[in-house]
Amino acid sequence: MSDAGQTAAPPPLPLVPRDDGARLSVRLTPKAARDRIEGVATDADGRPWLRVSVTAVPEGGKANAALVALLAKTWRLPRGAFTVVSGATDRRKSLRVAASSETLDALAERLAALPRR
Repeated sequence: MSDAGQTAAPPPLPLVPRDDGARLSVRLTPKAARDRIEGVATDADGRPWLRVSVTAVPEGGKANAALVALLAKTWRLPRGAFTVVSGATDRRKSLRVAASSETLDALAERLAALPRR
């Protein structure tokens, strides 16, 4: 049997739709040289994570605030659209993204275009 004409399933994204918007899985590196979205990485369990670095220190919520500010600026959404729902003191975080389904679809396309590691 030939695989011609068949396409592989797209790799999983760190953005998962939910009734209240979406959940974004992030692996945050604080105290980095610059603020940037680095790409999508997959852990040993096959779970995708958005890799983000910020210059802020991980004290008093500064790194989380910098993460939200970077995502809001990059994706042109209000800061209030992002809420850390788990991992507030961990490098691995889950954020709620409150946005319309059209906006979430556009975000998924942008995430799919990011470099993978």
